[in-house]
Amino acid sequence: MQVFGLQGAVYRGARLASRLAAQPPHSEAARRDALRRWLGARKAGLTAAAAADAVGVPLSTLYRWQHQPTPRSRAPHRRRQPAWSSELIRAIERLRGDFPMWGKAKLGPLLRAQGFEVSDSTVGRILKKLVARGAVQPVPILRRNVQKGRSRVQRRHALRLPKGMKATTPGSLIQIDTLTIRPTGERTIKQFTAYDPIARFTKAHAFSRATAHAAAKFLDKLSAELPFPITGIQVDGGSEFMAEFEQACQTKKIPLYVLPPKSPEMNGGVERANGSWRYEFYACYDLPHQLPELNHLIDTFAHLYNSYRPHGALNGQTPASYLQSITAIGPPVSHMS
Repeated sequence: MQVFGLQGAVYRGARLASRLAAQPPHSEAARRDALRRWLGARKAGLTAAAAADAVGVPLSTLYRWQHQPTPRSRAPHRRRQPAWSSELIRAIERLRGDFPMWGKAKLGPLLRAQGFEVSDSTVGRILKKLVARGAVQPVPILRRNVQKGRSRVQRRHALRLPKGMKATTPGSLIQIDTLTIRPTGERTIKQFTAYDPIARFTKAHAFSRATAHAAAKFLDKLSAELPFPITGIQVDGGSEFMAEFEQACQTKKIPLYVLPPKSPEMNGGVERANGSWRYEFYACYDLPHQLPELNHLIDTFAHLYNSYRPHGALNGQTPASYLQSITAIGPPVSHMS
């Protein structure tokens, strides 16, 4: 219920009283307010005892607060000093130096195995002292340094793919990606797949690992076997497309463009080609496990894909026949799926 007609001072006093009621009874703000109201009441003509009754605080307490407005610390004058041995401190410092990402939960059992009678909580307190002293670094700082180191990787040749940039001619923006295959359920094979979004050509090669050296060798294969020159390459931010691969692109004077983070849809062409490799090749044939024999069959399927397999986006033509037709009639028209 709201009552109209009361003075503004009443509302202000009620708000002040509610704030004070939420504070501890002996907080510094409560002390100052009680002293202010007590002194104000005495100036208005009340005696010290009557003003104390009005304020609701004993008179002796108000006198004590008047001489000491700030609450006195309740901390003990003599604090108990830790009884940690120097051998324990050196053991913790040594273990933390060997394992900088480990905390008290991992260091505690190791110390107890060495013969120290120490709890995990005590190990945590000693670590806190060592961090404050600068003897060891805290884990968050170590993690932050690792992230900074990763963010400072400078690309010597690659550029971020400009917004709206698309392939316009065969070879102008080859999409390259990797495909992981487990033919035996345990061993892993990494296939590098290239796809041209204009001619719909694909090439592939399998390696034991997806490394920058393997990617550079795959680039040599593309340069030698594609029926059109490579004038641009588009990749994601994987480490296999850095180092030697980037240097190979720079040596061949091929522009290298890197996709923005978390944008796999921009590599949709090669992702769709990887699906064809997975479901039309690896899922349909009993393939050898040795890389030389497997790569021979990969080249055979690539020839089948490019020269015999009709492509829906090319109105039933094969990529080879489509490439031949656009080469005969002049500049090609961009067909983006």
